[in-house]
Amino acid sequence: MNFKEISELAPNEIETKIRDSREKLLNLRLRKQTGQVEKTHELRTLRKDVARLETALSAKKNKSAA
Repeated sequence: MNFKEISELAPNEIETKIRDSREKLLNLRLRKQTGQVEKTHELRTLRKDVARLETALSAKKNKSAA
């Protein structure tokens, strides 16, 4: 998911995407600890997606506050 797609979403949609991504990340971390993850690069991708989502959300909140 790139930043352009994220910036087009509404703030409440971004929050739900953050929540979903964090759940996936938690499940992936737990599976990694037990050795069940073959694609470890997905951890990095999910972390970056969460960061992009949080950045877009804070930018939208700052824009609406100004």
